[in-house]
Amino acid sequence: MQHTPVLIAGGGVVGLSASLFLAHHGVRSILVERHPGTSIYPRARGVNGRTMELMRELGLDRAIQHAGADLAPAIGMYRGTTLVDVLQTHGRGNWLMRKMRARAGRGTGSRHSPAGPCRCTQEAMEPLLLDAARARGVDVRFATELTAFDQDATGVTATLVDRGSGEPHVVRADYAIAADGARSRIAERLGIARTGESQAGHQLNLYVRADLAALVKGREFSICLIDNPDVRGLLVSINNADLWVLHVAYDPARGERPEDFPPERCAQLVRKATGIADLAVTVKAVNPWQSAVRIAESFQRGRIFLAGDAAHTMPPWGGFGANTGIQDAHNLAWKLALVLAGTAGSELLATYETERMPIARAVSALAAGMSDPRGLLDITPGLGMLWRMRKVFPYFTMGYGYASPAVALEPGPPPGPGSTDLRGRPGTRAPHSWLTHDARLSTLDRLGKRFVLFAGRDGDAWCTAARDAAGRLGIAIDTFRIGVDLGEPGTPERRFRAAYGLTPAGAALVRPDGIVAWRARRAGGSPGDSLFSVLTKILRPPSNPKAAINPTDIVPAQEARSG
Repeated sequence: MQHTPVLIAGGGVVGLSASLFLAHHGVRSILVERHPGTSIYPRARGVNGRTMELMRELGLDRAIQHAGADLAPAIGMYRGTTLVDVLQTHGRGNWLMRKMRARAGRGTGSRHSPAGPCRCTQEAMEPLLLDAARARGVDVRFATELTAFDQDATGVTATLVDRGSGEPHVVRADYAIAADGARSRIAERLGIARTGESQAGHQLNLYVRADLAALVKGREFSICLIDNPDVRGLLVSINNADLWVLHVAYDPARGERPEDFPPERCAQLVRKATGIADLAVTVKAVNPWQSAVRIAESFQRGRIFLAGDAAHTMPPWGGFGANTGIQDAHNLAWKLALVLAGTAGSELLATYETERMPIARAVSALAAGMSDPRGLLDITPGLGMLWRMRKVFPYFTMGYGYASPAVALEPGPPPGPGSTDLRGRPGTRAPHSWLTHDARLSTLDRLGKRFVLFAGRDGDAWCTAARDAAGRLGIAIDTFRIGVDLGEPGTPERRFRAAYGLTPAGAALVRPDGIVAWRARRAGGSPGDSLFSVLTKILRPPSNPKAAINPTDIVPAQEARSG
């Protein structure tokens, strides 16, 4: 029987990201996916700013920017009777629109981050993640299905079947991640119910090839709602040239079925939507989907964790789905790494659900609120659309904070979903601050693998205390006095202290996932006792590293088909 620290079921963007984050922490994994390869459909198109920070951490940000270069200029949400009419009306836009189109979606950093939002479709992104995963030692097995699993107090036993040969293979894992999609059979077999269901309609995703490059050049758009007597649908840009998606609603209550949309009818709907009667259209795929919100009542059952669509499904509006799933995986990976190393207790793993479930609920509600009665994106002209989008914009950069036992919170309202507070408060993402002028080193570039203590130039005592606490707890902590050990003195140092709210003798402890865990604005008290206490509270180190998981969290043997 083969052993692996972590078994991942699902080889989509979330499962692949999970394998990469685990590898980044030195944790081996086996990833299984029942399909023969990565996605052949565009699906998600936007990589938000926080996800791009995580891809920068993995060294993949530039590759993703390059893969999405054709889609990058696609901005603007329009509505009209046909695409031809809309683009003739809007033309190339005013100077601001032209400037935004030239800069949008290219991953460009800002004063808040060394990275920025980027356009890249899922079918272009997944192969990059796959190549990186294999290069970093992940055992990736496509055309392999997880058909049964059983978990006990010390691990998960899974049966994997090669779909080509039918040969079964048994794997023993310490932990498992179910990233097997919206219809997760693992979640179903674990008996994890979904709450907050709301179905706003049934849609068809018509993925087509049609050459519109000359029409849209210099007038690239993201989404256009088409409403005329022949078709009401949402036309979505994939490469600004010859690949497009048209979302159209159908109504089963009126007897409509996906089978009622053969290729020629779909091609005709695209012609009616564009306003070009003789447009050559090739239908690549027709996929039915439901505009629904479903949140798992638990993201963990014993030693199995749900991530991505297996934990939360939502309408695609706002681009929350894939981004939220990738950020799930990032939150979980460092916690699994420390527990597997025996330096943290299983209580740390419980904070995965505590921290990520509120985010899933919040963004799902936002996505659902952007739907019209038929489940398509509700594009209201003018200020109405901007008023709704005001709640979405924070998530393009950061948009979330955590309040859990893995954070030493400060007095005041706890950070949570929608938070844009990047001023060093515990529970929020550590602020970005450039430390050098020439190499353009960001504080975020020192995060990602272990705890980091950032201190002011007079923070020697905090650095010494952090190293002592790390030695006592058996963990790794990097310590930096900004302007002394790291970065340049002068302006960068003052900028750093202003960003983190510290005096020259203050310090901030940052978790491996880039979240501020604790802060001391100035010197005081006993640095050694303070940091040891904080780290002990976060890690809950086990008195017995081999201690069994709570038996009440264990479920009996299950039969499943997933991955």
